Amino acid sequence: MEGLSQYTPFILMAVVVYFFMIAPQMKRAKKEKAFAAELKKGNKVITKSGMHGKIAELNDKDNSCVIETLAGKIKFDRSAISMEMSQKLNSPPPAKK
Repeated sequence: MEGLSQYTPFILMAVVVYFFMIAPQMKRAKKEKAFAAELKKGNKVITKSGMHGKIAELNDKDNSCVIETLAGKIKFDRSAISMEMSQKLNSPPPAKK
């Protein structure tokens, strides 16, 4: 019994690390993967590097997309699209009071 009580703080730290660091990261990765899978032609997006554009083509073979910008068309990996910024861009503006 004494051996188990010695390891209790380490077990508790592992549980806390899991629930505050690992589980939220896994949840976020799952949401980003679902977002990338739901992309459609014509969606307005912002990449993680800040490039704004509209999706012109989607390629499921190499998991990429072609984004049409004012400068032309650029091919990006779907994981390069920012979920948060793209959702803010596509959400309706708040109503004025």
